[in-house]
Amino acid sequence: MSINGLDRLNELWARGKEFLGTEYAILGGAMSWVSERHLVSALSNAGGFGVIACGSMTPDLLDREIAATKEMTDKPFGVNLITMHPQLDELIDVTLAHKVGHVVLAGGIPPGGAIQKIKDGGAKVICFAPALVLAKKLIRSGVDALVVEGSEAGGHIGPVSTSILVQEILPHITEVPVFVAGGIGRGETIAAYLEMGAAGVQLGTRFVCAEESIAHENFKKAFIKGNARDAVTSVQLDPRFPVIPVRALKNEATEDFMKTQQDVINKYQAGELDLKEAQLAIEHYWAGALKKAVIDGDVQGGSVMAGQSVGMVKSIQPAKEIIEELVEQAAAHLAIK
Repeated sequence: MSINGLDRLNELWARGKEFLGTEYAILGGAMSWVSERHLVSALSNAGGFGVIACGSMTPDLLDREIAATKEMTDKPFGVNLITMHPQLDELIDVTLAHKVGHVVLAGGIPPGGAIQKIKDGGAKVICFAPALVLAKKLIRSGVDALVVEGSEAGGHIGPVSTSILVQEILPHITEVPVFVAGGIGRGETIAAYLEMGAAGVQLGTRFVCAEESIAHENFKKAFIKGNARDAVTSVQLDPRFPVIPVRALKNEATEDFMKTQQDVINKYQAGELDLKEAQLAIEHYWAGALKKAVIDGDVQGGSVMAGQSVGMVKSIQPAKEIIEELVEQAAAHLAIK
């Protein structure tokens, strides 16, 4: 019996393709300063689904970024919004005004009304589910799809590995499409998660060294040189002050964050900052440190956020070539001779 691998692949991720409106059910992870118009449009034009990382952008900046992206692609793309952003409502308004079809809410449980506002505006809502109980809660709240992201991912991460999360969540969630993220660097892994019930996948680290990525040459070189063990998580100094861990390549900034974190904790304990303000201060640190590395090329003093799949990034390639390579690997894995 012979089964064509590509046919099997298309069968497995048909639900994800239909949901995204794309040729391949591959989401680009939203990486601040990296996931902007050039990389986002390149991923969408290559048959994937690019996602703009709003990060700490103001509504005006996001407005311009979406408009510029629409000039570079007529294919579907999404916008990732951070739930703790102080101007979340205005950012949602901007996104809906541009008729962006998919909004990804990240950084915590969405505030009341945000999900419904997006849905009422005609867009689909995608949220991250770090545990089964939260996945069910988000579905009850009306989300249209979920991303299950394990701790192998780069940037902000949860405490549980992808391999455990997919076993916990995929067998029990069928109401909405579920996309798997974290530690994915090859097509064989994509195929395996699809066979377990995923509708598609999300990759970030693998696309940092795309030709279209505006990341500084030094940033890309750090990725190509790095390996899985170099991508370490930030340390939380005080359990009374919860900080979402960040995975990045170990450098001088890794140590500098410890001092920054202590300064923020001291201000919080002195009553100079409330908890939300303190968490925002941490976010601002990461946004600044990441920009220093991605845009300025300071890969020692800046934050080189990377997932553990960084060891599978070997060269600078066009986004289309990366996606085609992943698809070929997945199809070959699924083929039965």
